[in-house]
Amino acid sequence: MPEPRFFVPVRAGAYAMGLRLFRTASGERTAVAFSSPLKLAKVLGPQERWVVLTVPALRSMIAGLDVTGVVVDPAGTMNGPAAKQVA
Repeated sequence: MPEPRFFVPVRAGAYAMGLRLFRTASGERTAVAFSSPLKLAKVLGPQERWVVLTVPALRSMIAGLDVTGVVVDPAGTMNGPAAKQVA
């Protein structure tokens, strides 16, 4: 049986594309993958670029990058730490 394929967000560089890495709520770096382009667009927006990869292929790409793992179909993302309000 073939490996399932996932939709993985990428960023475009001048000559190549690179995986987009994210951070967990605790600050650890992680890769994300989505089971459909619709789920990816729902979380990251319809303009987000993506490639199709299997989990083993994605794991081999992040090996040695101090990435904790792969999160499949995350419910959302954060842009950064929440700003503290001053009263």
